[in-house]
Amino acid sequence: MLSLSSCHLYGIVDLGYVKPELAQDMTRALVEGGVDILQLRAKRLPASFVETLAYKMHRITKEAGVALVINDHPQVAAVVGCEGIHVGQDDLGVAETRRIVGAQCFIGKSTHSVAQARAAMVEGADYIGFGPLYATGTKPDYVPIGLEDIAEVEGFATVPVFCIGGVNQGRLEEVLKAGARRVVVVSAFLLADDVRAEVRRIKERLGSEEVRFAASH
Repeated sequence: MLSLSSCHLYGIVDLGYVKPELAQDMTRALVEGGVDILQLRAKRLPASFVETLAYKMHRITKEAGVALVINDHPQVAAVVGCEGIHVGQDDLGVAETRRIVGAQCFIGKSTHSVAQARAAMVEGADYIGFGPLYATGTKPDYVPIGLEDIAEVEGFATVPVFCIGGVNQGRLEEVLKAGARRVVVVSAFLLADDVRAEVRRIKERLGSEEVRFAASH
């Protein structure tokens, strides 16, 4: 599997968009399209249900060499043997989460401001999610933070920063110009007519941006 630092495109199978019975098909489409990391997000569903689905998805992602991240359920990540766990500002802290999942499982944390991004790194998060950049149906209660702080966070971050929230093909260029190097895409993938093709389009643009970035440093 790719190291976290080599990952640039993060997909999410969000059961707010995908029916549970279609989650495995969506998982296949996303990994075949080329996502580097894939998360299972199943808000308000019992851990037992998430665990059952995670086992099914993990068989697909592991064979494809793609890390599977579980949102909000560290016990599930530990039992299934997933590569990652993602926690929010109101969830368990990084240290407590690590005691549950073990050292072999990387931990990501959602952040919504520069201060939270700094705090997440002090906590020891292995990557941070930064956003939402735009208003998004995934998290309608969150006020979008815009693009102006991306460059600052990228400037001091010692871990990968995945920009999230309303990112799609039409907005990708301005997100990259603002300083982002990694993005999370949710509804633009899950609602696409051709999921694999949509993933490939964004993956290709991220790849060309990383080549440009490497050449300039």
